[in-house]
Amino acid sequence: MVIPKILGIHFTDGAVLAVKLRILLSLILLLSLGSPLASVAAPSVPETTPAPTPPPKRFNFVDVRRRAETLATQPFQQIGDNLPEFLAKLDYDQYRDIRFKAEKSLWRDAGLPFEIQFAPLGFLFNRPVAINVVSDGESKPVEYANDLFDYGRNQVPDNLPKDLGFAGFKVLYPLHTDSHYDEVAVFLGASYFRAVGQGQNYGLSARGLAIDTGLPKPEEFPYFREFWLEKPSKDATELTVYALLDSQSVTGAYRFAIKPGITTQIEVKSSLFVRGKVQKFGVAPLTSMFYHGALNERFFDDFRPQVHDSDGLLIATGNGESIWRPLNNPTRLRINAYQDNNPRGFGLLQRDRSFENYQDLEAHYQNRPSIWVEPQDQWGKGWVQLIEIPSDAERYDNIAAFWVPEKPVEAGQQLEFNYRLSFFLDMPGLSPGGRTLASRIGAGGAGDLNSEVRRFVIDFGGESLAKLADDAPVAAVVSGSTGQIQNIVVHKNPHSNGWRLSFELLPQGNDPSELRCFLKLGNDVLTETWSYQWTVAK
Repeated sequence: MVIPKILGIHFTDGAVLAVKLRILLSLILLLSLGSPLASVAAPSVPETTPAPTPPPKRFNFVDVRRRAETLATQPFQQIGDNLPEFLAKLDYDQYRDIRFKAEKSLWRDAGLPFEIQFAPLGFLFNRPVAINVVSDGESKPVEYANDLFDYGRNQVPDNLPKDLGFAGFKVLYPLHTDSHYDEVAVFLGASYFRAVGQGQNYGLSARGLAIDTGLPKPEEFPYFREFWLEKPSKDATELTVYALLDSQSVTGAYRFAIKPGITTQIEVKSSLFVRGKVQKFGVAPLTSMFYHGALNERFFDDFRPQVHDSDGLLIATGNGESIWRPLNNPTRLRINAYQDNNPRGFGLLQRDRSFENYQDLEAHYQNRPSIWVEPQDQWGKGWVQLIEIPSDAERYDNIAAFWVPEKPVEAGQQLEFNYRLSFFLDMPGLSPGGRTLASRIGAGGAGDLNSEVRRFVIDFGGESLAKLADDAPVAAVVSGSTGQIQNIVVHKNPHSNGWRLSFELLPQGNDPSELRCFLKLGNDVLTETWSYQWTVAK
């Protein structure tokens, strides 16, 4: 028989099977203990490939969202506003005299399509904000230095701190010509930011959030406490900015995709975390100025016919209706709410673009942008709220508009709101039919200045209205919540190539009246709905 051979050792037939087994067991033991003999008997094992090193983590919106969520679990801490006396006592003109040195603009040496200039602390801007730059996925803070600024005619003390920090920043882009960088956006003060498109001058502002605005108690002002600026590529047409929002009641993470152009757009993504119950939660708030205009019912001693950044609120409702609400400077606080479900959009617009109606060679009110808010998801039920605050000067922003969700906002909630902001001079497609061109009010009846009757005159215009024959049977639908509507007249306006509606309101004592009207031809609605709250001027 065949004699087995193990490691060169031969066994005879039946001599020592037990010895064989002991030797086998010993070999197994030696192999398990790592004996040098193992190298002789062990089968070949394929080499293992080391696990690939994971790519480095890149900073993105999730990082800001995580910070906001963590911040919401902690008590609110106000960032100090202990500015040096020199900066704290600056007035408006002195603060404006401080300029960032253009040659030190962020990314200028890299020849990128965007540049950043930082805003100094001082005047009303007394809260420093942290600013970071994200490059190749890595976030690094921007270092502050006093020599980044030219202080103009201001007398700068020798002991100005070297670690003051920034109040905000400006975004520059070659908006009109490739050879010149224009200022296209600015983030400065609380959660305020502004932007412009081609041929526009700064006017109204957008905000990150409005808390308890228009209530009989102090308004809460959320603020952006930290920003991250994503370094763009050499052929970039948009700039991404991240922001961390904080306040007593809410924290939030924001992403702004800024796209300059004829109409500058900002795509806004927000994740909000509620610290405590909020009485009024204002989403996508807009803030503007209306000093006086065509609907005045009180005297303004001003050579200019109109002074305002916006002249009306436009709402595109979820059911397809377009509502135009002219603005006014009331004698008492006035608040209107327009209920809706999943609004298609809303905005504060400057429709009157005629210099003749402003006559201001410095302010250029005819070039102030309109802002349109377009939700990018379903916002559900709620209302667009308009607030008009009495004002005695054009330097005050006295108009606010924002979306208020129907469901109460409670502590512990996490909310998402995504929307697009458009800064434009004109967007004809916003109103599918005829739109309001002008609104006027005056004495009704026989023209007696002491008459209680008020006459309203509204001009509508648009391509569809211009095509109608002069004798087309255009009719008006007019209603008022109080008082009596009378003397409704509709006729073609050859000067505007549109149609004019006039009617009178006989008030019911001193009761305010919610007025609504639109034009129709048969069963077809021709125009947006004109809406206005008339109140007794006192």
